[in-house]
Amino acid sequence: MGNTIGKLFCVTSFGESHGPAIGCVVDGCPAGLSLAESDIQIELDRRKPGQSHVTTQRRENDRVQILSGLFEGKTTGAPIALLIPNEDSRTKDYENIKNVFRPGHGDYTYFKKYGMRDYRGGGRASARETATRVAAGAIAKKYLFEEAKITIKAYLAKMGEIAIDMEKFSWEQVNLNPFFCPDSSKIGQMEALIEELRRSGDSIGAKINIQADNVPAGLGEPVFDRLDADLAKALMSINAVKGVEIGDGFQVITQRGSQNRDEMTVNGFLSNHSGGILAGISTSQSILASIALKPASSIRIPARSIDEEGKPVEVVVTGRHDVCVGIRAVPVAEAMVALVVMDHWLCMFGQRRGK
Repeated sequence: MGNTIGKLFCVTSFGESHGPAIGCVVDGCPAGLSLAESDIQIELDRRKPGQSHVTTQRRENDRVQILSGLFEGKTTGAPIALLIPNEDSRTKDYENIKNVFRPGHGDYTYFKKYGMRDYRGGGRASARETATRVAAGAIAKKYLFEEAKITIKAYLAKMGEIAIDMEKFSWEQVNLNPFFCPDSSKIGQMEALIEELRRSGDSIGAKINIQADNVPAGLGEPVFDRLDADLAKALMSINAVKGVEIGDGFQVITQRGSQNRDEMTVNGFLSNHSGGILAGISTSQSILASIALKPASSIRIPARSIDEEGKPVEVVVTGRHDVCVGIRAVPVAEAMVALVVMDHWLCMFGQRRGK
C-alpha cells in the first residue's frame, strides 16, 4: 500500500535500505523514447552517497539495470523495470538499537502500524529508497525535454542560517560543488558548518528550491487532482520534508491582494507570485516550488527514548549518516516534480509521442 505514484505515468518502488537491492517499475511510459542505462545513471550519480566529504560515507555505486520495457534501445510501452543493487550496507551498525526507537525516525510509527519493523537503516523508511525515484524521474525528465523542451532543476537555497545571495545566483554553479549551491561565495561557510556539526555529532536542516521551465498552460485536473496539490504530495513524500511551498508560499501571509495577484498584459504575466499555477492549472510560467527538510535524526548526541517493551532507554545512533540530508535531496526533488509533470502531461496529451 502507498508505494505507487501517478495515474498514467505510474511508478511503484520496492526494496529496503539493507536488502539485496532497491528498484522500481515504471508503467505508462510512451513507446518510442530512446533510452539507455546511461541516461538514468547520470541522474543517479548526482544523488549517490559517498561522493564527497559533506555527505554520508556509505559508498554505493548505484549502478542501474534496465530489466524490461526496451527493444533496440527504445521504450516499447511495456513496464520498465529498474534494479539498483545494494553493495555497501552494514547491518551490524544497527544491532545495538534493533529493539529501541530512535527519536525523530519512523521506528515507533512503523512498529505501531505493522507490529514489526526492519531496523536495518530504517528499512523502507530509509532515504536509500529515493534512488528509485531519481531513476524513474530520469525517464520522465528525458521524455519531457525531448517532447516539449521542459526542464526541471533545483538547488540548495539555505542550509541552517546560511542563505544564498540571489545577486550572486548562477545555475552553472549548481553542479560544480557538492552542495548543489548556486552561490559560490557561500561554499566555504557551508563546508565549515558541516565540519562543525560532524565534530559535535549534530545535524542541520535545509531549504531546496525547484523550478520547471517551458511547462505549457493547461496541466492540472480540477479539483482534487490540481497540479499544485499533486506536487505538494509528491514533494512531501520525500524523506525529512516537513514543508512545501508553491510560488510565494508562506510569504503570502503578509502580502496584500494588490501585491500578490499576477497582473496580465497582452505580452503575458507581469509577475509570478503564484509559482506558475492558478486554480490548480499551469499558466505556462515557470513552476516554482520549495521544500524544507528537517535536520537528520541519526546523530551521536544521546537522546531519551523507549524500547519495544516501553522501558526508558538512552539512544546514541552510530554509523554513516548525512549531516544535512537536504544536500542529496536536490536531485530527488527534481525527480518528484518530473514525475508529477509527466503524469499531468500524459493526462492532457495522451499516450502517443508526437501528438
